[in-house]
Amino acid sequence: MSKILSLPSRIYRFYYEGFKNQGKWSKRLWLIIFIKLIIMFAVLKIFFFPNYLNTNFESDSEKSEHVINELTNSKRTK
Repeated sequence: MSKILSLPSRIYRFYYEGFKNQGKWSKRLWLIIFIKLIIMFAVLKIFFFPNYLNTNFESDSEKSEHVINELTNSKRTK
């Protein structure tokens, strides 16, 4: 009788078998994709997306007040 696997283990096996059976070029493409993701999320966040709230406001109440004001008083274009 075959053992019924849980959903996470079936998902893991699906991807594991798929990656294991890939050719040389597809593995290189996945490596390029992972490098691009690291660049986008790590490097770009550090240099281009500073923490605006921490640099401009001191307390949590000032930060929350600013966020609420920006969300509720935004100018909508028609």
